[in-house]
Amino acid sequence: MAPTPETRLHGNLGVPGVVFLVLAAVAPLTGVIVIGGIGIAVGAGGGTPVMFLLATAVFLLFAVGYAQMARKLVNAGGFYAYVVRGLGRTAGIVAAFVAMVGYNCFVAGAVGTSGFFTSMVIADVFGLNLPWWLWSLISVVGVWLLTRGGIDVSAKVLGVALVLEVVILVVLDVAILVTTGYSFEPFLPEVFLAGSTGLGLLFAANAFVGFEATGLFGEEARDPKRTIPRATYVAITFIGIFAAVTTWAIVSALGARQAGGIAQDHLGAGDLVFTVSAEYLGSGLTEAMQLLLVVSLFAALLALHNSATRYLYALGRAGVLPRALARTRRRNGAPVVASTAQLTFATLVAMAYAVAGLDPVANLVAAFTGIGTLGIVVLQACAATAIVVHFRRAGDPRLFVTFVLPSLGGLGLWTVTVLALGNFPELAGSESPVIALLPWAFPIAAAVAVAVAFWLRSAKPAVWDALDQDLDRIAPQPARTE
Repeated sequence: MAPTPETRLHGNLGVPGVVFLVLAAVAPLTGVIVIGGIGIAVGAGGGTPVMFLLATAVFLLFAVGYAQMARKLVNAGGFYAYVVRGLGRTAGIVAAFVAMVGYNCFVAGAVGTSGFFTSMVIADVFGLNLPWWLWSLISVVGVWLLTRGGIDVSAKVLGVALVLEVVILVVLDVAILVTTGYSFEPFLPEVFLAGSTGLGLLFAANAFVGFEATGLFGEEARDPKRTIPRATYVAITFIGIFAAVTTWAIVSALGARQAGGIAQDHLGAGDLVFTVSAEYLGSGLTEAMQLLLVVSLFAALLALHNSATRYLYALGRAGVLPRALARTRRRNGAPVVASTAQLTFATLVAMAYAVAGLDPVANLVAAFTGIGTLGIVVLQACAATAIVVHFRRAGDPRLFVTFVLPSLGGLGLWTVTVLALGNFPELAGSESPVIALLPWAFPIAAAVAVAVAFWLRSAKPAVWDALDQDLDRIAPQPARTE
């Protein structure tokens, strides 16, 4: 059934807009300060830049097949729609439920992360002490208001935030280059193989979580069958190169062979990058970096919420979830019902931790960001498999771009998935036995999804039959010569 004006998404996103949405979810400043710092400490140490380059190669290989699929299928359900097309309706519903658990948990964790670090930074810089949960509520209200304004408004806000956080890191990179220079020791095998290569690759891959959202915005993009593939390549390349260069600068400043030990000393406080910044940029720019971290976290929350909302919207439109979730604002096509439902869930989770008096980082962020990351990694691996299977079933003759390269990328993503499962406490940043049990959420979600699929097949055959029909919400376009 075609979407009505009350259920139709619309926007005018070009490649820059989609890239801003994706990179804001990745949050380069947050990624370098948090993920980069942890990766150096418990992963590959001074060889962390090499891990980012390896992860970039894996995701670019996957992107080859992803780009081919994006030219054939445009749907706000993103990877859920790809899995339906490649592996069938039941597998697609399983992927959708994994996506819902992953993204909704990630947003709940991001609400806590934004509130905690905003409280800490504002107290350090301005001396204003307010509880973390109050800043979390302020962030949620800001996200909700921006979401009502439509995706183009979000893209503009996220673009400004992205430029600011990238600029401060580039200034740090240049300062280290001019003052100390970059060491080539990180690229020596005895350096990048000295630490935990598996954990190093896992944390590097974690910095790419969010790039898959390019496909979620296809229905709101100009010429999506061109915009989405290009935005995907740009996003992956930028994430990988920027993270590799910035961590290269940091380990050069610390000393490549000593970087791991120094980072471990700063692991508890999470201030490794701020310490390096204070030495090379001074206190003024370091305080600016702290404030931009707050901006980065808010931008990440907004971008992740937009992604989570579109899965709810797509499943509501398909009839798998209540159809009310597919209602949009007539003026700008914003999925307001799905947005409100998603933020309500995330806020209730965060406030439950606040009422219980639990530490937001050790409990809320560790649990929900960890499970969210794992869910998105699993979703990426499933989509990689579905893309390869789809093109093999279709008999596509372009073996190199639809089989060989995507298969290599899929193998890399399944490797990251196994690493994430085997090292989940390290990924979540907690040794709690309760948190170690959280990955069981996904087998449970898969079982529920299979039950829902069985129910749809028997009780709602029209919905079931429609799941693999009308997946592409953009009419086929004639080939255009360049």
